[in-house]
Amino acid sequence: YGYFKSNALCGGDFKTRVNEQPGSASVVQSVASTISGVGYSGVGYRVAGVRLVPIAKRGVNYVSPTRTNIVSGKYPLSRYLYVYVNKHPDYPLSPIEAEFIRFMFSAQGQALVEKDGYVPITADFAAEELKKVGL
Repeated sequence: YGYFKSNALCGGDFKTRVNEQPGSASVVQSVASTISGVGYSGVGYRVAGVRLVPIAKRGVNYVSPTRTNIVSGKYPLSRYLYVYVNKHPDYPLSPIEAEFIRFMFSAQGQALVEKDGYVPITADFAAEELKKVGL
């Protein structure tokens, strides 16, 4: 929501006639059931009856939301989803916290990310992030 307003609306706001929805799933369902409906959500919310469309920053060089374009950052509205860890710099993570974070960044964890329709991170990127929390 905030990311879209900042990047697509250049810091502006939606018009009052926009049918705002409480979340991405609602946006997609509304678009699917509305003739000429247009909406924005994460690629993981894609459903039958809704088409992903190419977009451009300045009206030229339209880019489709393919996995390659999303991973490379070429697709103008792609971004990472972050997980924040409240870790004291002087103490290690608890064993259960460490195991959960390792799982998130593992091939198995990233397979679940992909299964839900999102784009997984690379193994190299995962290794960099694990180092940041001492793993």
